[in-house]
Amino acid sequence: MKYLHNITYLKAACLLLISISFSCDSEEFLENENKSKLTDQTQWQTEGNADIFVNDVYSEIPRICTLAEQLDYYTDDYNISHYYTASNWRQGICQAPGSSNASPWGGTYGPTNGYTWESFFVKVRKCNTGLKELDANKDNFTPEYYNQRTDELRFLRAYFYSEFFMHVGGLPILTEPLDRNTMSEEELLTPRATFEETFNFIVNELGSIVDNGHLEIKYNSGDPNAGRATLGAALALKGWIELFGASPLFNSGSGYLPDTGNFVHFATADANRWATAAATNKKFIDEYEGIYDLFNDLPNLWRASNEYNSEVIWDRQIVANIGGMGSNYERRGGPTYVLDQYMTWGNYNPTQEVVDQFAMANGKPITDPTSGYDPQNPYENREKRFYDFIVYDGAPYKLDWMPEEDIIYTRIDETYTNPDKTNQIDLAGSTDVGDSGYYQKKRLNPDAAPGNDASGQNDLFYRYAEVLLNYAEAQNEAVGPDQTVYDAINKIRNRSDLPDLPTGLSKDEMRDAIHTERRVELCFENKRYYDNKRWMQQEKTMGVARHNMVIRNTVPSDNSGVWTYSVEPEVKFTPKFEARQYMSPIPQNVIDQNPNIPQNPGY
Repeated sequence: MKYLHNITYLKAACLLLISISFSCDSEEFLENENKSKLTDQTQWQTEGNADIFVNDVYSEIPRICTLAEQLDYYTDDYNISHYYTASNWRQGICQAPGSSNASPWGGTYGPTNGYTWESFFVKVRKCNTGLKELDANKDNFTPEYYNQRTDELRFLRAYFYSEFFMHVGGLPILTEPLDRNTMSEEELLTPRATFEETFNFIVNELGSIVDNGHLEIKYNSGDPNAGRATLGAALALKGWIELFGASPLFNSGSGYLPDTGNFVHFATADANRWATAAATNKKFIDEYEGIYDLFNDLPNLWRASNEYNSEVIWDRQIVANIGGMGSNYERRGGPTYVLDQYMTWGNYNPTQEVVDQFAMANGKPITDPTSGYDPQNPYENREKRFYDFIVYDGAPYKLDWMPEEDIIYTRIDETYTNPDKTNQIDLAGSTDVGDSGYYQKKRLNPDAAPGNDASGQNDLFYRYAEVLLNYAEAQNEAVGPDQTVYDAINKIRNRSDLPDLPTGLSKDEMRDAIHTERRVELCFENKRYYDNKRWMQQEKTMGVARHNMVIRNTVPSDNSGVWTYSVEPEVKFTPKFEARQYMSPIPQNVIDQNPNIPQNPGY
């Protein structure tokens, strides 16, 4: 049973104490007479009582699997419906809202990924309150408990900062709970820190946690503490944020728009930031490999029965079939019709752009004239990940919850008696059927039929393959494509039965290879948005139409002709990208309440 979700047995008591408690250990609960009577004083008298507060902070990690808008909607990897906030963003419509808003329906403020200014400060306040109370009541805890929970809360605070930092840049650095009864106005109106100051706060906190060594390196499946922060999570996050900061958008010495306060970029360029990121990711590989490693069954990496496998570094626990704790990720995506039954909302529609990144089985890109790729037979002899991740026209489709195999057809078939009850491509975007010619299979729970809270697959935020990719990119930028860069990339390729990269690549060629490998390996994991941003590619990738695969028969009346494959641009949007969209706007009420928080460039 998942430790962080034993709330099932304690829900009534915990809800009286705090709005939603993330977990309570059932055995410890039996040792306490009545948790619902906890006060500010008794909350911190025992480790069991204190854990109710600490576990509630874990509940502040957004359940990404339940969000109507996945961050990939803001990329060139998905085609999406017209009613999402992402559809406005894709048309260059992005402006400062009057107040914090995370609605996915027709908003004009850009991606939130489960965070708003309001919710961010709630998360940070909870962390700071917990740290303050742990310290004030230190004598009530064993040194081991105090050290572990302190560094867990420090990690969570750094994690929340990192997530919001990647969307807005510099943030007010808060390390204690604000109190209008005891603090001056100057103390309450904490100024917005620069990009560099915020970056340094995050990486220094994570580095300190790693150096302390108070946390476990990794928890495995069945461990009662699985889901808590680890040294592996802290070091992986540090390496990622260092790579993020070293990237071109932030590390050029000049902002993408005038930024006199240096809130969205480093004030000076420093090529050594690549080397720092490489060293951190190499430290993870050298010290933790063997404890962490690639999982040998990639398509089943996300399966609930494989939670905390060797590749999992940091995730959020999810429990199936409990209201507010399960996942409805499968309800939103995958083929709309399965075995002639309406099953999903058909939201996850890979574009032709991302499909074209998958190599042939021989490892060559489809653009290589010697690869064997046939545009009129495009799904033959592709690499293994293509078949693991993508549902294409004519694809066999069988998940474990299904009684039998289905074949998914997205082609335009005029012989269908009721085309609206099939997966036939919907170019008009008027139904839940996809409009790209593809559906996603990656990350769908094979054990759970689509439904609200029906899935128990954890939200996986960081995995070992990403550490290898982070290292390869940073090392290539720092020193070029040495053997360690090849080793990291080839390990990922070999896992999916691809041959090694060709030797003798230049730095630029290796950069292209790493970018491609990263896009394929991490597709549909909400990573592409950050990569497009930090590589400064959004103007290129988001300012043009994405493409669909439209399949028609040359004799449509009875399909007696030849099926032809035509790559055609989407028609729903007139895509546009403005430079200001690289970072999200700050709500006006935040600026009104604290004039020390200036707006981001361009808004």
